Amino acid sequence: MRNGKPVILVVEDSALIRMGAVDLVLHAGYEALEACDADEAIRILEVRNDIDLVFTDVQMPGTMDGIKLSHYIRDRWPPVKLIVASGATILEESLLPSGSQFFSKPYENHTITDAMARLLLPESPRAPTA
Repeated sequence: MRNGKPVILVVEDSALIRMGAVDLVLHAGYEALEACDADEAIRILEVRNDIDLVFTDVQMPGTMDGIKLSHYIRDRWPPVKLIVASGATILEESLLPSGSQFFSKPYENHTITDAMARLLLPESPRAPTA
């Protein structure tokens, strides 16, 4: 979180779709970063320690797709929340890391912003067990 605003990294190879997703993030009141593929996303994650959520497409050029990227992020940066979207693939959530959410494109903007808000809610402390 930076300046009190959650930071969301949008990973999308299509410039037009990426611009729309960044605009969606900004209008929801979050700070937006962008990457055109998984390699660029990883480079950003390696130098920024304030990224709260990654919103990624599935099909991208480069060394890994959005599914592999989401698993890589979960393994390396476990606190980062994940939203995965695809217009070409419908995934079973069991293929994704735990705690991530999948949406088919085209998606409703409010559906994505609602999911972001839910994922970014502070986790309530657990009551001690007896």
